[in-house]
Amino acid sequence: MPDPFRPAKTEPNSLWVMKLPNRASIFIVCNNEADAERLRTVLNEAGLPSRSARTITEACECARSGGIQVVFSSPYLEDGSWRRLVDLAHYYDLGFEVILLARTFSDKEWAEALQEGAFDVLDVLSDLARAAEVARSAVGADYLRRFRPRQKQAA
Repeated sequence: MPDPFRPAKTEPNSLWVMKLPNRASIFIVCNNEADAERLRTVLNEAGLPSRSARTITEACECARSGGIQVVFSSPYLEDGSWRRLVDLAHYYDLGFEVILLARTFSDKEWAEALQEGAFDVLDVLSDLARAAEVARSAVGADYLRRFRPRQKQAA
């Protein structure tokens, strides 16, 4: 099976190709089981297995154990908002990306979510088909951030 991240033909030294990890670890936090199941189906069809939880607290506990690269989350659940996940990722330097699953999000809310650390916002009704593509982009962003050379601080 051809690698989707490597072009079929390349000239030597003419193209840098990033190889993503074989298995991306994806977590879904959603209280709507139908939406979560649709997202799981889209991700599985793209070869991206996922796990899920129904509460932010449960997701935070799983995320703290490490190994998660992408979290798809409803914006607001009974026990908190997606911001807890972003705060957790930054506090413990876990490096996972949070992608929001929204039904009604204004342009202002979308812009605020991106400024506050969300990787992207997907409309549950129309954007789920793009979920695998966005997840791969998030994994790639996480990979680049973790393995890029650290800049030396000026003395």
